[in-house]
Amino acid sequence: MKELREGFTTGTCAAIASKAAARMIFEKRAVEREKVLTPSGRVIETEILEPFFDDRISGCAVRKDAGDDPDVTDALLIFAELSLKEEKGIEIDGGKGVGRVTKPGLQQKVGEAAINKVPREMIRDAVSEVFREFSFEGGAKIVISVPGGEERAKKTFNPRLGIEGGISILGSSGIVKPMSEEAIIETVKAEIDIKAEEGGKLILTPGNYGRDFIRDNYGLDINLAVLCSNHIGEALDYAAFKGFKDILLVGHSGKLIKLSGGIMNTHSRNADCRMELIASSAAFYTGDVNVLRQILEANTTEEAFDILENAGILNSVMERMGERALFYIRQRLREFEGVEVGLIIFSGERGVLYEDKPYRGGARQGRPDKL
Repeated sequence: MKELREGFTTGTCAAIASKAAARMIFEKRAVEREKVLTPSGRVIETEILEPFFDDRISGCAVRKDAGDDPDVTDALLIFAELSLKEEKGIEIDGGKGVGRVTKPGLQQKVGEAAINKVPREMIRDAVSEVFREFSFEGGAKIVISVPGGEERAKKTFNPRLGIEGGISILGSSGIVKPMSEEAIIETVKAEIDIKAEEGGKLILTPGNYGRDFIRDNYGLDINLAVLCSNHIGEALDYAAFKGFKDILLVGHSGKLIKLSGGIMNTHSRNADCRMELIASSAAFYTGDVNVLRQILEANTTEEAFDILENAGILNSVMERMGERALFYIRQRLREFEGVEVGLIIFSGERGVLYEDKPYRGGARQGRPDKL
């Protein structure tokens, strides 16, 4: 199997471009290459593009290289424009193509450029290194811009996060790992941060199917929902950590029945034992070996549900699977006091297959018309 090539983040690009811009002012020449030490401990060196400079202002770009990761920001030019100032301190802002924060709960305050904490630290460290090298005791203002960033941002989670006008400058390690799930999890956490600032209750759902289902069938505000993809365990952990006491998990049966086996990352490459789980629960309600074999040989959950329905045990099996899923969820969150998790499992063809929405006191409430 071919080893996938790693790349580097927009934060690393911004730091390298800023460092090269600082160097050009003092050396009074165009810099062809520059390097920075990333938080991961790796040194990244790359080509400097479109340089310009005079005695007080300079700028250049670094091309984002995502390696073999399908990153929507790949190949964008990340520009840094640096202007010197007499007073100490390095001010960092975003220009065209860099988003602005419009909702509380993110790393940056409302109105600030969406340049995260680690990239800001990388930029300051890189520029400060050049200042020390040339014994400069003043400061600088640095503006990061990304031509085409506003259009690319439409393909990211930024609009949902309340980041408008462009991409975010990101990266906690400085390195892009191909097919990394870290970025997805960090995005989920960022959405939960926003909901925590707003207060109230939280809905988690793996994807748009779940969000549309609660809107169409329960009349719930889909803006309450955080899409957690396959990372259900991590999303529940973080929601509880952020202080949510009332969480509703809603999702399609194809994913959520895996929770009945304690599987909290529902991606098929991690575990796909849906038929085995359905069959094991069915064994509590039928001794018909042929029914169990048919379930194990089924290609889809809908096909398995047909078999259960024909055997007259669909409701019983789904009741057991839902209760087992809640058992494992509660076990996972047992260190967090007072957290109540409700669960809705649905099918595209059959609608609700299981629902339990506990409130304070744990009473079964049926359909949560008001969350």
